[in-house]
Amino acid sequence: MYSRLFAKPKEQPSTLSTLDKLNATLEMLEKKEKVVQKKIAIEFEKAKDYTRLKKKRAAIACLKRKKLYEVQVQQLGNYQLRVHDQMIMLEGAKVTTETVDALRSGATAMKAIQKATNIDDVDKTMDEINEQTENVKQIQEALSAPIGAAADFDDDELEAELEELEGAELEEQLLQPASTSPAKEGPPTSAQKVASQKTESDDELAGLQAEMAM
Repeated sequence: MYSRLFAKPKEQPSTLSTLDKLNATLEMLEKKEKVVQKKIAIEFEKAKDYTRLKKKRAAIACLKRKKLYEVQVQQLGNYQLRVHDQMIMLEGAKVTTETVDALRSGATAMKAIQKATNIDDVDKTMDEINEQTENVKQIQEALSAPIGAAADFDDDELEAELEELEGAELEEQLLQPASTSPAKEGPPTSAQKVASQKTESDDELAGLQAEMAM
């Protein structure tokens, strides 16, 4: 009785160890099936030999053993299917468990974030930011406001004075007479100098030709 009360709880096998055991069992069944297949082939060859030797009873005995081995192969095939099915179900359960664990971890992390970030604290922080922004805006407006004599200027009066200046300028332009004086001649350009020199050369050449003709 005491041994049952204080007995150490039996450890549950892990998913990976169970999958390894199932995989090892599957390999064993496959090897066993190959061995039985070889026995089937041997019995079939022996039955053919006894048939050629006209030993009917021995041939029938070989065929019976062959049938028994074939039944065994069929059983081994069913065992392998069951092991495959168990492995697929176990792998699917493993994926499901890991997915649930991941989702549970995500939910726990989300709760922790929400607990650390209270909505009241968020509202308080936003109010402080808006207040600071408004203070900065007021300071900037105060610094940009005119001071001293510039603060006494009237914008409407300045606009009216500017319009008078623009009107007087336009009237002066309309009353000013058009300029008729000829443009002043500037100093001769390089092209004009070359043309003058060419004309003088031509005149000298014409004079020499006239003297030679006399």
